[in-house]
Amino acid sequence: MMNNAHPIRDYIVPGKRAHLVGIGGVSMCPLAEVLKGMGLEVQGSDMTESDTVQHLRSLGIPVSIGHSAENLGDCDFVVRTAAVHDGNPEIAGAIARKIPVYERAQAWGAIMRRYPNALCVAGTHGKTTTSSMCTHIFMAAEQDPTVMIGGTLPLLGAGYRVGQGDTIILESCEYCNSFLSFYPTVAVILNVEEDHLDFFKDLQDIQHSFRSFAELVPAAGAVVVNADNASAMESVAGLDRRLLTFGLDHPADCTAVNLREEDGFPAFDIVIRGKTYAHAALRVHGHHNVLNALAAAASAYVLGLPGSAVEAGLAAFTGAGRRFEFKGTWNGADIYDDYAHHPDELHALLSTCRELSQYKRLVVAFQPHTYSRTAKLFDRFVEELKLADVAIVAEIFAAREQNTLGISSADLCREIPGSVYCSTLDKTAAELRKVVRPGDLVLTVGAGDIYRAGEKLLEGDK
Repeated sequence: MMNNAHPIRDYIVPGKRAHLVGIGGVSMCPLAEVLKGMGLEVQGSDMTESDTVQHLRSLGIPVSIGHSAENLGDCDFVVRTAAVHDGNPEIAGAIARKIPVYERAQAWGAIMRRYPNALCVAGTHGKTTTSSMCTHIFMAAEQDPTVMIGGTLPLLGAGYRVGQGDTIILESCEYCNSFLSFYPTVAVILNVEEDHLDFFKDLQDIQHSFRSFAELVPAAGAVVVNADNASAMESVAGLDRRLLTFGLDHPADCTAVNLREEDGFPAFDIVIRGKTYAHAALRVHGHHNVLNALAAAASAYVLGLPGSAVEAGLAAFTGAGRRFEFKGTWNGADIYDDYAHHPDELHALLSTCRELSQYKRLVVAFQPHTYSRTAKLFDRFVEELKLADVAIVAEIFAAREQNTLGISSADLCREIPGSVYCSTLDKTAAELRKVVRPGDLVLTVGAGDIYRAGEKLLEGDK
């Protein structure tokens, strides 16, 4: 974090020039649009050309390809993503010229303060789906929200939108305590589990971070928390804020009544503090998605939206990109892709898939994400992958890490009977081609680029 003399809000004013490093990224592109809409001069750089870069240029935002200190020009301040380090030539150039450098989360936090309603959805997992459900609900209520989520939402054709309403919906990540730069008026805590242990010391450290997040909510705001997640409840124990709990298996303010299956999907009444608020007919599977829907409904409730908007929004939601996303059919098998990369997510996903009676076998091609997560949660990954009839494990996706632990997906496979280790995505696709049979449900799973193995299968490696 740069030692800047002034808070970023002093720079987010009309006429100031912002330079965004990594401007083509999933949360930097909407940031650029929002800043431009607020009257700032916006420019940026990215490593590669992309549709996003072309879109920004069409809005009159200049984008340089490649990183160079010369790209800074006469900017007043710099915003960077977490992936951009001090050694980047633009960051080094800014430091040398004493141009203030801020983190992306700080920029979003400053922007958030301008919205009367800031709905921040946090949790170890489920953030993208719940943020997407909230977006559907607020769009159905014609609230014209500004949205920033971590996946592509078909409704938006992107992972964000820039609205003119008084609500901002933001997926809020705990990694590096990013969400502590935010100013939520409603903070949603879906679950609190061990993850990102390359940054956090242990579960207690993570709980402390989530409590600090909840404490950011003003007295007039609300914290929405999962009563079924003991760690989440421990995080907010004794919290001096308005609290609204949701859950299925434990007493909660917001719960599902008359839960049943209609046309293969969950349907239920949403009851809040003893009164029916809305009827939900979901178009996504799984116990975990019922909880996500309750979290979204509880958020809408505390922000004063009618139950009719919840009903319409949830009925129209068919999933976010890379969340049990149907990709196509190959050799009589259905190919799906999912972002799950934590054992809890894997359990929810694979348990739900095993309940889909139309399939003969569950074939899973899993790519672990980061060496530290794989090492810390090794035994749990082994147990969850045993739920598959056929488990293919691709090599670990490094992301931001170096393999200082000497761990490999081959280590997982040694503990999973019948599993197959694949060192590359090409080998993963080839193994799928060899084992997949008509009637199988095939899942490519992970937060890296495992989806490419499914695409190779469908495209015949063209």
